[in-house]
Amino acid sequence: MSLKRYGILKCKAVDSKLEREDDKSPHFQVLAKDGRDEYRLAINVKSVQAPVDLRYLVNDNFNHPLTSQLLNLESGFTEIKESERKAGGIALDYIRGNLFSPNQMKALPADAPGQEDDLHDIIDLFIKRSLNNQNVDLYVFGEPWGPEDKADKIFGFQPGRGVHNIHMNQGSGGRFSQDNGVFQDGGLFIHFQDRNQWLAAFFAFQSQSFHTDDRTGDPIDVRVGTEPTLPTEPVTRAEVRIVAALVNPLGADSGRETVTLLNTTSSRVNLNGWSVADRLKRKLPLDGFLEPGNTSVVRLSGTDIQLGRLMKRRKTAENGVIYCYLSER
Repeated sequence: MSLKRYGILKCKAVDSKLEREDDKSPHFQVLAKDGRDEYRLAINVKSVQAPVDLRYLVNDNFNHPLTSQLLNLESGFTEIKESERKAGGIALDYIRGNLFSPNQMKALPADAPGQEDDLHDIIDLFIKRSLNNQNVDLYVFGEPWGPEDKADKIFGFQPGRGVHNIHMNQGSGGRFSQDNGVFQDGGLFIHFQDRNQWLAAFFAFQSQSFHTDDRTGDPIDVRVGTEPTLPTEPVTRAEVRIVAALVNPLGADSGRETVTLLNTTSSRVNLNGWSVADRLKRKLPLDGFLEPGNTSVVRLSGTDIQLGRLMKRRKTAENGVIYCYLSER
């Protein structure tokens, strides 16, 4: 299954509320407006399943082609239908979207006695910079609810409505598996217009797997590549990693873009069954052998793919390179 509804709310932040007193399922609550309606943004800061501390990543200098798509959105909620939740679109996928490396995510408690040492504190830092600032836009990925036939239970506006599931929405087991799907992850993006700065915040539960089925988003019981593990467990590294890429060389790109692979193991690796794939899932099959510690430069013809992820025969994302474009001032 998947989320029944999914999309992006472009809005302004007006107020916020921390739920430190809720020890079971606290959220960081944000009151937002889109120029017409009011919304509540419910951001999870603690899991109801063990381990309870959430993983998070905040990038306050986010540079990715996705931001140019966000700028084209009108204020309000833009629904992303199931048929549009795929590679190459605007929908988020923590695993397949080259947004970040999963190992960058860190677990943090919802509440701690010090300053800037819990998830409430971290979210509060960037939300405060956004409150009642007309030069700041929020782009919230998640599942909408409402309008309800009653007032909002936190901020009291009517009718109650909002966005939740502002976190990874795949790789879950048990009762939460019904929400699994690909290209339907939640997240929060903040655009500070006066300095053209983008901040991106991503959230995931430790009970979720970063190794999921390409069709259903359900967890696959194999730990590979850059999948985060519990903090007390070592991370299993990929056998072959992308260590360099020549992107958009001067002149015609065709036949000049390259990806450099490194065998990180002490054994010879058979590349048959491996592929280099781009975000549209186009693949360039590899062959031959890569000796231990050696590199191999893969030249792209320009007719197959335009850079991307290193894929193994199991259709497992082994390693990704995040690409961005530079423009003249």
